[in-house]
Amino acid sequence: MKLTTIIEAEGDGYVSLCPELDVASQGDSIEEARNNLREALELFFECASPEEVKQRLHGEVYVTQVEVATG
Repeated sequence: MKLTTIIEAEGDGYVSLCPELDVASQGDSIEEARNNLREALELFFECASPEEVKQRLHGEVYVTQVEVATG
């Protein structure tokens, strides 16, 4: 299954998020944050009931940018 991964710098590390399931992780590098999120997602699928997966899984996620006026 392919899922969206959003990774942001935070402090000295990185935070990773899967918006389809609202599962997050972190790591010291982008690669580590991605791998830790993959592990968290695999554990979620191992432990969650089919009902929980169905309830939390969002089918469509759009990642885009918006331009806003400032100051």
